[in-house]
Amino acid sequence: MPGTADLSMPLRAPSPSLLPAALLGIACILAFSLLLLLRPQVPGDTETAAALDRILLWSSLAPRAAIALISGAALGLAGALLQRVLRNPIADASTLGIASGAELALTLGLSLSPLLVGASRELAAFAGGLAAVAIVLALSWRRGFDPVTVAISGMIVSLIAASLSVTLVLARGEYAMSIHIWGAGALNQQDWSGVISLAPRLAAGIAAAFLLLRPLNVLALDDSSAKSLGVALHAARFAILILAVWLSASVTATVGIIGFLGLAAPAIARLCGARSTGQMMIAAPLTGAAVLFLADCLTQVLGPGFSDLAPTGAATALLGGPLLLLLLPRVHGFSAVTARPDAVLRHLRKPGTALIVLAILLAAIFAAVLTIGPAEGGWSIATGTLFSDLLPFRLPRVVAAGGAGAMLGAAGFLMQRITGNPIASPEVLGVSTGGGAGLTVALFLFGFPSPAVMLSGMALGALAALLVMIAIAGRSGLSAERLLLAGIAISAFSMAIVSMVLAQGDMRSYILLTWMSGSTNRAGGFEAWTAVISLAVLTAPLFLMTRWLAILPLGAGLSRSIGLQVLPSRLILAVLAALMTAISSFLVGPLSLTGLIAPHLARLIGFQRPHHQLLGAILIGAGVLIAADWLSRVVIYPYQVPVGLFAALIGGPYLLWLLGRRS
Repeated sequence: MPGTADLSMPLRAPSPSLLPAALLGIACILAFSLLLLLRPQVPGDTETAAALDRILLWSSLAPRAAIALISGAALGLAGALLQRVLRNPIADASTLGIASGAELALTLGLSLSPLLVGASRELAAFAGGLAAVAIVLALSWRRGFDPVTVAISGMIVSLIAASLSVTLVLARGEYAMSIHIWGAGALNQQDWSGVISLAPRLAAGIAAAFLLLRPLNVLALDDSSAKSLGVALHAARFAILILAVWLSASVTATVGIIGFLGLAAPAIARLCGARSTGQMMIAAPLTGAAVLFLADCLTQVLGPGFSDLAPTGAATALLGGPLLLLLLPRVHGFSAVTARPDAVLRHLRKPGTALIVLAILLAAIFAAVLTIGPAEGGWSIATGTLFSDLLPFRLPRVVAAGGAGAMLGAAGFLMQRITGNPIASPEVLGVSTGGGAGLTVALFLFGFPSPAVMLSGMALGALAALLVMIAIAGRSGLSAERLLLAGIAISAFSMAIVSMVLAQGDMRSYILLTWMSGSTNRAGGFEAWTAVISLAVLTAPLFLMTRWLAILPLGAGLSRSIGLQVLPSRLILAVLAALMTAISSFLVGPLSLTGLIAPHLARLIGFQRPHHQLLGAILIGAGVLIAADWLSRVVIYPYQVPVGLFAALIGGPYLLWLLGRRS
């Protein structure tokens, strides 16, 4: 497959190194020994305490250790299969959307039927994971499954699935909140039922993997060579994908989402010297088992009062971001979108007139959403006293949504100009989730901070995410694929931090859930004035920087030759983009994708100059989120869908269509 990373065995494979494997094994033994020695003593008389201690050891601690080993081995094997069949070193259940699809299916099933706890749970997880990976692979088919397109498609599918899951949790919290806590990957066991259920599946998976060893070896070659050797490529890929999805879904249905272990296990196995397919099929499960076992022991030992420091799945997900960054040099593909960020399909002769038309349309939308809405007797237009009564409720949320959309449009435009990448946006590059990590830290440090403290934490988190992403991708000249993968890595790391607090199940979790969904139900005067003042203060200076915005997409070398100081200009624009992203995310959540579609629509309309595109993106972003907020109120009246979800369902398909284009 063109554009994919080469995972085939080199002509002369280096001899395996046993040192990393030995160190990992020793670490597992030491951690488990500490767990046994330091576990709390059961109070009571000696005989009763000893009996209870034996029960805890054999009914909780021992099955938990066993389930960690089995789950880690299954995910390591699934990751090795996915990476081999797709020839992609960053493929796993997390990056392909399998885990999020399985969680969405389980959340949906539990919301509709709280009795979904038996055998149907695994079937639901398998169906959800298979549907997610089918969408990802369908989007990547025309591009030969190149790693960049696969990773971005998986991220978008995961975002949409996550937003749907959050909405279901908020709508049916009495049943589904436990799903979100469990979804962080909790390995707590009360008996051996989980082990008895999962162990035969792992054994069957290992047996099937070795039966598929020849097709796996041949698939390491290019497609034409594989066909010449008589392998039915499509059938072989389908069978291997089904096996990998089944293993991942089985683990997800049993213990929840274990983040990025399928990515880490094959990478560590290669570090230990595994090169051939047979070696990987043995080393990856062993490595996955050891990594998950070690992480689980450490979360128990380091937790306060011997309670878990964090759910094991969320703790292992912290490996995902750094590991993706380490694997970036091994990923070879082509840019997902090759068009220049200032390329337009048409040219407007009178851009000023077009901007006036957009402003009039925005004013019409603003007036319509304030007055038109459903009522018990059907649709109605609020006038007179009814309008006065509804205005204090509708106006703040409409202003907050419009201001957030305008700032997201401006922030997306800035990021596309800074990076020279037309698919950059706060959501795609992980800046929004970086703000969520900042919010999580603020909640962890201050308990229930004031809105000002929450905004400050989100701004710092968004700025840190953007600067780290630019610094990492800057080593390769801000190439499109490195930039996008660095953003995905930062997003994975940030969401792991958010998941660790979400899994606590307290009021901080509810604050984060509400933020993730992008609900404007509680928007009041503070949120409305925050949106208006921030929009005015942060976007006004941009119109004095149009020279920077015109030159930066040309590249650092040419920009310096023209006389532009690249680093200070990028830093100033990055700070403004991060602040606008943080405030917008505070108001409407991280999943709207408005920062991507607003600048694109401005270019599609035909705006050429930077200040025209900026104004167009601001007006379009405001209109998109105002319309999304209105639709979120009326689509399932009298209930409401969070506006962030609704906007993501608008922007997600657009980004998927964009990925499906060849140019």
